[in-house]
Amino acid sequence: MEEWRQCGRWLIDCKVLPPNHRVVWPSAVVFDLAQALRDGVLLCQLLHNLSPGSIDLKDINFRPQMSQFLCLKNIRTFLKVCHDKFGLRNSDLFDPFDLFDVRDFGKVISAVSRLSFHSIAQTKGIRPFPSEETTENDDDVYRSLEELADEHDLGEDIYDCVPCEDEGDDIYEDIIRVEVQQPMKMGMTEDDKRNCCLLEIQETEAKYYKTLEDIEKNYMNPLRLVLTPQDMEAIFINLEDLIKVHFSFLRAIDVSMMSGGSSLAKVFLEFKERLLIYGKYCSHMEYAQNTLNHLLANREDVRQKVEECTLKVQDGKFKLQDLLVVPMQRVLKYHLLLKELLSHSSDRPEKQQLKEALEAMQDLAMYINEVKRDKETLKKISEFQSSIENLQVKLEEFGRPKIDGELKVRSIVNHTKQDRYLFLFDKVVIVCKRKGYNYELKEIIELLFHKMTDDPMNNKDIKKSHGKMWSYGFYLIHLQGKQGFQFFCKTEEMKRKWMEQFEMAMSNIKPEKANANHHSFQMYTFEKTTNCKACRMFLRGTFYQGYLCPKCGAGAHKECLEIIPPCKMGSSADQDSLGAGPGPKMVAVQNYHGNPAPPGKPVLTFQIGDVMELLRGDPDSPWWEGRLLQTKKSGYFPSSSVKPCPVDARPPQQPAGLAGDRLHSLPLVSGHRHTPAWPFGCCWLRNPPQQGIPHAELCIQLSLWPWSCPRGGWEVLKALAAAVGISSLLERVRGKKRDVGFSSHLLCPESDCGREVAAPALAGEAVLGLPAAPSLQLQPGL
Repeated sequence: MEEWRQCGRWLIDCKVLPPNHRVVWPSAVVFDLAQALRDGVLLCQLLHNLSPGSIDLKDINFRPQMSQFLCLKNIRTFLKVCHDKFGLRNSDLFDPFDLFDVRDFGKVISAVSRLSFHSIAQTKGIRPFPSEETTENDDDVYRSLEELADEHDLGEDIYDCVPCEDEGDDIYEDIIRVEVQQPMKMGMTEDDKRNCCLLEIQETEAKYYKTLEDIEKNYMNPLRLVLTPQDMEAIFINLEDLIKVHFSFLRAIDVSMMSGGSSLAKVFLEFKERLLIYGKYCSHMEYAQNTLNHLLANREDVRQKVEECTLKVQDGKFKLQDLLVVPMQRVLKYHLLLKELLSHSSDRPEKQQLKEALEAMQDLAMYINEVKRDKETLKKISEFQSSIENLQVKLEEFGRPKIDGELKVRSIVNHTKQDRYLFLFDKVVIVCKRKGYNYELKEIIELLFHKMTDDPMNNKDIKKSHGKMWSYGFYLIHLQGKQGFQFFCKTEEMKRKWMEQFEMAMSNIKPEKANANHHSFQMYTFEKTTNCKACRMFLRGTFYQGYLCPKCGAGAHKECLEIIPPCKMGSSADQDSLGAGPGPKMVAVQNYHGNPAPPGKPVLTFQIGDVMELLRGDPDSPWWEGRLLQTKKSGYFPSSSVKPCPVDARPPQQPAGLAGDRLHSLPLVSGHRHTPAWPFGCCWLRNPPQQGIPHAELCIQLSLWPWSCPRGGWEVLKALAAAVGISSLLERVRGKKRDVGFSSHLLCPESDCGREVAAPALAGEAVLGLPAAPSLQLQPGL
């Protein structure tokens, strides 16, 4: 028998592969085994099975999927433990790429064989391999595997044998089992079956609540004597909050059952929001189990205390690790219980409400699962973050990772192909250069400003006939004609996979229906749990859960954008009724990629030289809101990253001459009696005069959006105004707090246009048909 077949059978004996895995099928080929091991997950699981505790399970990425980075990290973890804990020499092992790219699968088989003969493996009583004469020339069998690996993704089917959380179902059934007659017996009426369902919901809830109380009484309270508050929180998470919610939930169920259970659906609907706390519990479960296992393995006092507590709970039948899984299993059972109840309530008046309760619990289950997935995703992002040198931004601000791997990159500036490692997120492509096991940041490409196109000159047959690899290309073209990029993949299949992920990312950041019904939807992280404006279901997860229209505040799923009711702030009629007009133009003086992020607001990213319209801004605030002229995307950004530019979008020139002379040359009038009305007018001083600086720049603003000047700033303003000879302008508003703001025009007073608009604006008269301005004030250092 071939050695790789013996390896597959040994992995089955070690309970790493299921008994019916394809590697034992008569039609199996060696690539089936290689494909199962390529991501490193099963090899890490093997070490855990041979020697529990030898490998930290939290270091394993159980579903690396499209990530070369995470697959290689798993393989390196396996190799390190083999060397450090099992004593294998480096010469007995293999290079990570020997497995991931299947460059030398024979070395992988040889390393696993050495493990099978290790004394730790021998204590398991499992026969090592090779245990019989193997087929000659196995090297010939492995020779073509690298080409097969290039043509095959790490598909979902390779995770069929990865341990999953469903294993907790058996424990749940043992703990929560109640003696309720099942509604399937012959001769039972629909009402009988319905009553059985109601009784099962009530009694299992009572049993579950008792289980929560047992954990608190028999584990939490005693363990406080030996564990720190931090360890207690890590292990039991928010279990005390669950107990409080289920105390009320069980009482509400009991009250409903007293009246025949007709109001049970209402109970579930009312508790939907309160059950959201399971998102935190379930997403922290893996860390809780790892913390507990670590303490049991390293602290004798904790181990003895836990064993003592275990004997008090159902005679020691269940370990604490088993009991901690029960809440996660319970909350994911509610929709199944309601589905069964609904199937036997077809003629009941509460049927519609039961449907709504079922949808609510299904929505809750999906929300909790998405929170768990996001927790895992953020862990992956954190690993990416720590491996990239010179990275000054938080990767989680760029959305979810789509794919990563090695490509060749050519830019318009540099026409040579360069080996690069790419991390593709929803919003950006992070271009890096490999540096050992880490990466050096080279470029951050924002997808919002690019479009993707195929390479029309790509011809697979011609390329291959010349023996060229990495010739399957596609382009990222900048929408404003700036630097573009060309990416080259090793195979046509790899190109298809990357283009598919690029399309998905661009669809997320620029959805087709983003502007439907006058909205302006953008990907957004909602700090609080939010319901979709259209379907009323949760926006699921912990970051970038959906889309926000910054104009009206509506949140939505991507698939619901088209059916959201019209934006109340979006039509031209609405804008006219508010007196809105174009805001002042600002020009970016530095790149902004979203870090730091505005608290609770959508991000507006841009590059140096981009021009935007200012929508809202306070001179004292670090965050302003604006809209890019080219893409029409709006959001918030640091006020320090932009500066004013005149109407022609060029940065204003510093005017010459003394500030006092320039100001006195304008016919300023300080008194007026007009009622304040939008747009407010304000006068502010840019680069205020200091000792040795004989000039300043005065800009006239006609504002749309208000900001407030605090009382404490008046003395500074008065002194600056006196320095340029216009202190009388401040006398009318001194000591008061008045809303003023930014403008739709920014004009240098040295220009003729500036003089024409400046004088009547300062005089409080109508300008260009706009309402008159109220009293003016001077604002330094903007």
